[in-house]
Amino acid sequence: MNTKLKVHFVDRALIEPTNPIEVNLIGAGGTGSNVLTGLVKINHALTTLGHAGLQVNLWDDDVVTEANLGRQLFFESETGLCKSVALINRVNRCFGMNWKAQAEKFQRTELGRLPEQAMATIYISCVDSVAARFEIANMLRSLSGERLYRSQPKYWMDFGNSQCTGQVLLSTIGKIHQPHSEKFETVAELPFVTDMYGDLLKQSEDSDPTPSCSLAEALEKQDLFINPSLAQMGCSLLWNLFRNAVTENKGFFHNLETFVTQPIKVG
Repeated sequence: MNTKLKVHFVDRALIEPTNPIEVNLIGAGGTGSNVLTGLVKINHALTTLGHAGLQVNLWDDDVVTEANLGRQLFFESETGLCKSVALINRVNRCFGMNWKAQAEKFQRTELGRLPEQAMATIYISCVDSVAARFEIANMLRSLSGERLYRSQPKYWMDFGNSQCTGQVLLSTIGKIHQPHSEKFETVAELPFVTDMYGDLLKQSEDSDPTPSCSLAEALEKQDLFINPSLAQMGCSLLWNLFRNAVTENKGFFHNLETFVTQPIKVG
């Protein structure tokens, strides 16, 4: 009987990069705006420790509305601005960075390929529709094994939630080379969220995609702290990948109503 602990060793491109690691953050709403803040902290810590850090592209074509204020990280003065532009301008001014806002949807070009600016090593999705998740999965799957000049796709981290519960799942884009280990059973490939929980995702699809018109209405769909609590824990998982270069957990289920969080083990 095999009793070795199953783990995934992080690709060396994340641990010892020559240039900042390209990250595509897809979605700048309740979760995405909080994840961006976490990425700022990760970047600052990494560069302080001598790492090349992160280069983030934030994708979202939505604009800030009054219903976003309070639950999402926007100011009243930013109402009417594109969410991605407002957030990226703010973090660039505060931290002297050159991260990019992509004020458009993350989608294929008319030729059916990802645009050049969509090439990245890490993809983080904070989208609010199941259809968008499956489309992202299809786009990333098409990149698996493709030899690119820069920013070889390695990982996809997906954030998803309902009103009081949510989950984060880390996936590999193809297989990641694993070192030989006598102590651990290494896992080279972590499946996509759409492969592991595709049926559940389809069953949980919200039948009413209409944007909320007020904070009170928005809170009926998503609790006040479900997004930031997911974002904090998901960013902690990402930070630990950089710090430890190995993980036995590829995500977690999170219930803010019962205050129970259950890790999802590798393998």
